[in-house]
Amino acid sequence: MSEMRAFLYGPQTFSYKLKRRDRRTLEISVLPDQTIEVVAPCDAADDAIERRMRNRASWIKRQLQYFDQFQPRTPARRYVSGETHLYLGRRYRLTVIRALQLNVKLKGGYIEVHTHRPGQVDLVRQQLDDWYKEKAHDQFRKLMASSLSRFSNSAEFEPVGLIIRQLRGRWGSMSPAGRLVLNRRLIQAARHEIDYVITHELCHRRFHHHGPEFYKLLGRVMPDWEKRKESLEKRLI
Repeated sequence: MSEMRAFLYGPQTFSYKLKRRDRRTLEISVLPDQTIEVVAPCDAADDAIERRMRNRASWIKRQLQYFDQFQPRTPARRYVSGETHLYLGRRYRLTVIRALQLNVKLKGGYIEVHTHRPGQVDLVRQQLDDWYKEKAHDQFRKLMASSLSRFSNSAEFEPVGLIIRQLRGRWGSMSPAGRLVLNRRLIQAARHEIDYVITHELCHRRFHHHGPEFYKLLGRVMPDWEKRKESLEKRLI
């Protein structure tokens, strides 16, 4: 359950999505799509939430300005030959080919989509999406093993499961039960950027917040995480 709220900070109005969860702390996030999201304890008073938002308003403003530098976003894909698409950080030229057998494959600098009806955009998009999903399952599992090796006590940080789905506004999340959820779109990012997202989420196995302790742990296991984060945002936003 979520609801939209807003608060004034000087001349500006900040709208945010409030979610209530069974937790003890309140967390404020500014997502890459410039959505402000607040996760609060079920019993948190409304005035306490607004007071916290006002206290964090200058930080929220800086985060919004940070993500604003990456606008405008990538134009909507048309799924026609000649268009470029990303895979593991590299741009490939899309080639749509009429064929009896459905298939998607990398060939040189091209992603070839073999399809029954090249002119039907929805079919081409679905084939490419299915291919991305298959690659995401394979690549993310390999990269998660590499990310876990950053931790001396890796068993403590290993998630109980991996879920890959299309997420709006975030690259990943770690559930309280220890399930790692990754945005399928991450398969378009470079490996070192995916490594950052996975490592970030693995740190949440110990700290379920973005406080100083969390960032101290992240900085210890991945000293260059800020560069990786910025590289990811520039590539995919």
